Amino acid sequence: MDMATIALVDAVLREGGIRRAAALCGRAPSSVSAAVKRFEQAISMPLFRREETALVLTLEAHARAADVRQATTKIAGILAAAGNEANAPAPPVGLVALDRFVRVTRSGSIRATAKALGLGQPQLTRQMADLERHLGSRLFERSHGGILCTATGERIIPLAEALLDTWARLTHASADRFRRDVATWRLGAVMPLGPESEIARMLAALTANWHRARPRQPLFISSTTADELLAGLRSRRFDAALLDVAEIPADCDGRLVSQTPLALAGPASVLSASPADLPRLLATCPIAVPSVRSGLRREAARFLDDTLDEAARRRITLVEVDSIPVIINLVAQHGYLSVLPETSLARMHSPPAMIRLGPGYRQSLTLVWPRGALSGEIGDLMISMMRASAQA
Repeated sequence: MDMATIALVDAVLREGGIRRAAALCGRAPSSVSAAVKRFEQAISMPLFRREETALVLTLEAHARAADVRQATTKIAGILAAAGNEANAPAPPVGLVALDRFVRVTRSGSIRATAKALGLGQPQLTRQMADLERHLGSRLFERSHGGILCTATGERIIPLAEALLDTWARLTHASADRFRRDVATWRLGAVMPLGPESEIARMLAALTANWHRARPRQPLFISSTTADELLAGLRSRRFDAALLDVAEIPADCDGRLVSQTPLALAGPASVLSASPADLPRLLATCPIAVPSVRSGLRREAARFLDDTLDEAARRRITLVEVDSIPVIINLVAQHGYLSVLPETSLARMHSPPAMIRLGPGYRQSLTLVWPRGALSGEIGDLMISMMRASAQA
């Protein structure tokens, strides 16, 4: 890591974007983007996530912003101590070079420091000369008896030590996180309907049973849509994923976990009036559906396509909500219709009225993992843990 990269990353964090930081620093956006990538690799954590066409700061970036700002302040202090102008850009001085500078000043000998570090003396001499050149100031007075720090070097020492301490804090946090991540199994899952739902019950059972059986191997579970789970599998953000589809993707292995009948849920006054006349019934109330990125939406769309002709489809009102708890609230409190798993609805404290859709419409839950990345035995173990408490 070097001072120029840290200063550019600080500008990105303060400005909230790469292009704005590039304009502020007078650098090309590609150079700033490359600096961010170097920094992310060094601390082993992302600073940004992409949301459609925009880049958004991650929570980790917000948490590290104060340390990055402190590091940039120390860099500015080093440049000022070396006689640079207040707004001078940070040079590409590596933190390794600064660490070796501090070691040389403490020992008073380049030869002794090189020996302690396992380096050749000419290599360390060139590195110290490059440091002086980048900072534009002499740091050492050389003599036959060794070296002494100049007044400039003396001023830089505490600033360099503070910068190195700040960087150590940043990388120590990332190292701890890296060690945890290496040991952690990461499971992505479709979003549960609520605490009473089959998915929530199975995931809770899996978490408890896994913790008892594998206390030294944490399990991390994150919920999102089926499309995002598949993307997470391909990028290896997830080791496995619980999808609400029956098919196993071509580039994955997997097992079917369960199948649950689907029901049309809604106000009792609507569903009890004329359950046989589904086209007219579906046009009575707005229908809340999850986003097209979910397997449940695909089943709901198939039911509507099988039930309605073109004219009837134009009469219905679909309301897309990418949150199953919100959809359930719309059904329970606001008179909406929706297609949802029957067993999960039945466990609710005050379940809505339901019409079962028949054996052809089911929510399938399938555990999948990238081919060759997870053994079938681990997959079977996860499924057995999910099923055990769910059945109990």
